[in-house]
Amino acid sequence: MENLYKIMELILPFGWAKYDFMKNAILAVILITPVFALLGTAIISKHMAFFSDVLGHSALAGIAIGVVLGLPDPSVSMIALGVVLAIAVVLFKGTTQAASDTVLGVFFAMVVALGIVILSRGGGFAKYTAYLIGDILTVTPSQVVILALMAVGVLFYCVVCGNKLSMVSVNSSLASSRGINVLLIEISFAVLVALVVTLSIRLVGILIINSLLILPAAASRNIAGDMRRYTMFAVVISLVSGVAGLICSYYWGAASGATIVLFAALFYCLTALLKKIFKK
Repeated sequence: MENLYKIMELILPFGWAKYDFMKNAILAVILITPVFALLGTAIISKHMAFFSDVLGHSALAGIAIGVVLGLPDPSVSMIALGVVLAIAVVLFKGTTQAASDTVLGVFFAMVVALGIVILSRGGGFAKYTAYLIGDILTVTPSQVVILALMAVGVLFYCVVCGNKLSMVSVNSSLASSRGINVLLIEISFAVLVALVVTLSIRLVGILIINSLLILPAAASRNIAGDMRRYTMFAVVISLVSGVAGLICSYYWGAASGATIVLFAALFYCLTALLKKIFKK
């Protein structure tokens, strides 16, 4: 990492760039924001915005299970629960034929209540509030490596399954008639979202992780005329929001994740305004 740090100092001749924690944070932002944008475009196309919110809040229950089991790091139980929950939602929705928002509402209430009940016993909930807000400034070099591997994995999935996922999103019956295993695609995508969300919770925070997934993609949808531009604009908006939000949060002394969300929200408002202007 030392060589990479030196290169970054040459490229970024700013005061904040001399600190290793800011270098790690900027690397994390560059890796994670395009991933959020890629997944966000698919999430919006599949009308799964509430689903990613449920997965984010399931982190509370995952942490609680880790505490009950006495695990030194609750990340393991958090990731495991996220994956199990993602598969359960897909299977439960297909079995009961219930509306998606109903199924997700049931699971949302269950995981949030379970997490709060266990973590609040004896007044110990305050110890876990850091997960609610997150802090990307605390990212370590080893976590940066994990994020890099995650980004490669998401890119690989998009290359291999991207077209199939798009077809399933548009018309699952047509996709099935073309020989696509719809259930496998839906489960694999749900698991991928679960992994990304749970691996990013500590850096972004439970309360705002869904906003980072949805806002850049929603902003892009306001101005994109086709799928390629939709994805490209989402990645650019997410990346710019991430870098600008991180730097501004450093100077303002504010929470990084929330500042990044504000920039993404600003992009959404601007693109919504542009859409309205050009429609006229």
